Amino acid sequence: MADTPNLPPSIMSHVSVGTNDYERAKAFYTAVLGTLEVKVMMEHPGAVAFGRAFPEFWVGVPHDGGRAQVGNGSHFGFLAVSKAQVDAFYAKALELGGQSDGAPGPRDLYGPQYYGAFVRDLDGHKIEAMFWDEAAG
Repeated sequence: MADTPNLPPSIMSHVSVGTNDYERAKAFYTAVLGTLEVKVMMEHPGAVAFGRAFPEFWVGVPHDGGRAQVGNGSHFGFLAVSKAQVDAFYAKALELGGQSDGAPGPRDLYGPQYYGAFVRDLDGHKIEAMFWDEAAG
């Protein structure tokens, strides 16, 4: 691996979550991810992609026409650049109808540098914003 030049810093290309109310989910994620300086990168009928540099988080109606369902044990963590962004993410999500699944704060289990907040989106998917605070370690 050390011999491979120009490896991207992330191992993920993208992830997708399903929704049963596309317009409502798009509005929710546009506002909530906006607190992390994430924007809409592209959109297709029934699907929208968010990112900072490229489309990496997709929200859309299921391709098979069935109902979207929540994955038990899965969640999606978004990087914040400050504790204030984590707090804003959490507050905006709750304001728009998301449900708390863990208020902002340190997560000592993950190390003293970890500061995060967890919410359930409008379809029940678990999402998180986290900040790695180098000064705390």
